[in-house]
Amino acid sequence: MKRELLHSCPELIDYIQEIGFLPLLRMGIPGWSAEDVVDEDCQYTRLPEGGWEWPLWEWKGPILQDTGCAYGKFFDRKAAFISREWWPDFCNYRRSVLPYPEEGSIEESILLILKREGSLITRELRTACGFTGPKMRSRFDAYVARLEMGGYIVTEDFIYPRDRHGREYGWGWSLLTTPETLFGKECCQPDRSPQESRERILAHFRKILPDLPEKTYESLLK
Repeated sequence: MKRELLHSCPELIDYIQEIGFLPLLRMGIPGWSAEDVVDEDCQYTRLPEGGWEWPLWEWKGPILQDTGCAYGKFFDRKAAFISREWWPDFCNYRRSVLPYPEEGSIEESILLILKREGSLITRELRTACGFTGPKMRSRFDAYVARLEMGGYIVTEDFIYPRDRHGREYGWGWSLLTTPETLFGKECCQPDRSPQESRERILAHFRKILPDLPEKTYESLLK
């Protein structure tokens, strides 16, 4: 794992390309997250006059634009980057264990709307799917998270509101799309079986995360 801390977005981009799979925030495996490998000055900081700074959070969009990697809730519904090199195998295997949604299901409706529109920010997609009532946001987010876990939805970019001076603010909205729209169908259908993809990924996990229990590697692909 990375030992020398990173200080910039370009350094983190290079590291994602090198490691292949990297959660954004800590998820219980020491050293395996962008949060773990960046220096203190890139972490979340509350400002004395109010507000906050978080360079790591602000790098998410530039990372996607510069690398073309996949981003979504891929591991235990936690957000992670997956390089373009490894996305085909991840998508190939995950779709074999989380098949395409049943006809007429809410998940299918979400995908059909997203395919028709190309890309939508989360709240636009939620409205288009009719999830507009009280307490509907968490229900809808759970459906989207399942589709991300299955490799059917990825984040294309992050859209930020602007204040009256034209400055971006807030946490940003995920611009969601399908990997076929973003990468092309060929990037979701490698020329090998789902089991072969699974074995390739497990071998890579053992390399980048050495000395973990075998059940930990297995759990990352559930």
